[in-house]
Amino acid sequence: MKKSSIWLLTCVLIFAFIGLLYLQVNYFRTLLNYQETQFEDAVKRSLLQVSHDLELEETKQILVDKLFVSQNDYNGQQRFRATPITRIDSQQSASKALPQSFGKKNLQTASQQIQKAFQEGYIYQQTLLEEVIRSAMKGSQRPIEERINFRQLESYIRQELSNNNIEQPFMYAVTDKNKQAIYTGPNFQTGHSDVYTQVLFPADTDSKYYTLQVVFPTQKKYNLDSISFIVPSIVFTIVLLIVFVVTIYIIFRQKRLAEIKNDFVNNMTHELKTPVASISLAAQTLNDSEISNSPALMEHAKKVIDNESKRLTFLVDKVLQMSLFEDHAVSFKMTKLDANDLIADVAGTFALRVETAGGTIDVDLEALDSTIVADKMHFTNVLFNLMENAVKYRRQNVPLRLVAHTLNVGNKIQIIIEDNGIGIKKENLKKIFDRFFRVPTGNRHDVKGFGLGLAYVKKIITDLDGSIKAESEIGIGTKFIITLPFVEN
Repeated sequence: MKKSSIWLLTCVLIFAFIGLLYLQVNYFRTLLNYQETQFEDAVKRSLLQVSHDLELEETKQILVDKLFVSQNDYNGQQRFRATPITRIDSQQSASKALPQSFGKKNLQTASQQIQKAFQEGYIYQQTLLEEVIRSAMKGSQRPIEERINFRQLESYIRQELSNNNIEQPFMYAVTDKNKQAIYTGPNFQTGHSDVYTQVLFPADTDSKYYTLQVVFPTQKKYNLDSISFIVPSIVFTIVLLIVFVVTIYIIFRQKRLAEIKNDFVNNMTHELKTPVASISLAAQTLNDSEISNSPALMEHAKKVIDNESKRLTFLVDKVLQMSLFEDHAVSFKMTKLDANDLIADVAGTFALRVETAGGTIDVDLEALDSTIVADKMHFTNVLFNLMENAVKYRRQNVPLRLVAHTLNVGNKIQIIIEDNGIGIKKENLKKIFDRFFRVPTGNRHDVKGFGLGLAYVKKIITDLDGSIKAESEIGIGTKFIITLPFVEN
């Protein structure tokens, strides 16, 4: 699949995931707002009914008191019960209650007396109710403590909240017009952001303005718990999005590695053709019968075969280095080595090559404790790789200066390989230890390689419980610092 197609598919899927996540979050927010609105409406209805219940309770108390006083005052007069008046449908019903021996005149007189009695009772009841109403209107002049039974107030609130399906714990208080608490329920605390208020006795004047305040400490938790069923779907969507992003990253990484490996195979094929062709040509030269008459030509053919064989061996070593990364394991033959001696030997072997390139190599062995535990072959390859890079990436018009330096830092030994080559840009410096990565060399095409050398160095040093870092500046040079634990003699 083309890279552009993968990017297009990735963008479409990311857009779909983000859209799905946005819709779920928006739905969650809408449900939360709806739940909060429903809760608020239910609380307001409940508190409004509590206020109405308190008014009814006050009116009922006034009515009971007035009826008790009125009954005592009416004992000497014609008695009427302070109960609902029995309705008489017609005069014929009243006349049926009288004896049949009454005459017509007596019947009319009895009927008039009954109507008068009902009229007097109605006027009395009306007067009594008007007096109750006047007493209720004057009730605001009484202290609030006499108008509300604070012991029953909590039960009123709980009952009305229960009627509206709210079973949450609450705290309450009654305040005056100055927001000063007149009465507070158990554990009531001020400073809550969500306080529900309801005016008590709204018919009172402004000077007698009382408010009921109710707070629900667990309101937010209650609202969230009521819509918690949608949280797992959002979590799963986020997990799927993360998995998708990681999968896309792996796909791109594998595609990049596949492209780099293809380049490696192509490059390796081209590199192998040259020494094979040279060896084949030299072998044909040696098979020529006339070559025996030219010792110089025979010596040249042997030298070509020897050099190209070494080159083939080097290429095979590069392939073996790559296999180390595929197997994810390196077989070490661990022995005690003197790092100073090993660096001196490698520098001596490499000196001819450095001098051939028109440079010098300096060895400064300051480390007093230089015994390390390592695999001699692999560690020697590490030093060869670093010194080889110094030769390959030297500046054309500046004599190469290569320095190998050791010193002790705490309980470790540092090995520094430093050169004055072309240097590495900062954006490339953190990638040089990646497999197959090669630092761009601009117009220079004489630098051969496969981007495995420094990756191999990093892996070997890491497997030896050490570390390596690089410091470099363009046009000044590069320094590699290897840190390894040493073994005390």
